[in-house]
Amino acid sequence: MNHESYGDDYLRGIFARVKTIAMVGASPRPDRPSNRVMKFLQSRGFCVIPVNPQAAGEIIHGETVVASLAEISSAIDMVDIFRRSELVAPVVDEAIAKGAKIIWMQLGVRDDAAAAKAERRGIDVVMNRCPAIEMPRLGL
Repeated sequence: MNHESYGDDYLRGIFARVKTIAMVGASPRPDRPSNRVMKFLQSRGFCVIPVNPQAAGEIIHGETVVASLAEISSAIDMVDIFRRSELVAPVVDEAIAKGAKIIWMQLGVRDDAAAAKAERRGIDVVMNRCPAIEMPRLGL
């Protein structure tokens, strides 16, 4: 997969398959991008489960924060990662173990080795993009 650019059909296909999103790095602080993106995704009908060990037990936009992907009892379609690039690999490992179908790394986040590992297991990957930007751009 060429991660320098993504075709519109590829991105539309991802959004069409997603119902439940685990947001790793979700913040309870309203001034943080993850907080705003979570609210945006919820407004578009997605179930978003916030994941952040420092905020575990808190409530963000009506959802209880969990400490790790392993704590989520339901199936996850997509893992949306708001972490620095050097912290992505363990999150991808957790996403693989959890059975996620899509891994999305936010703007400025990229780990080619982790992406390749996920893709070898049949997981679609998007890096250095934001769904709150891509969805309106695609008219979704």
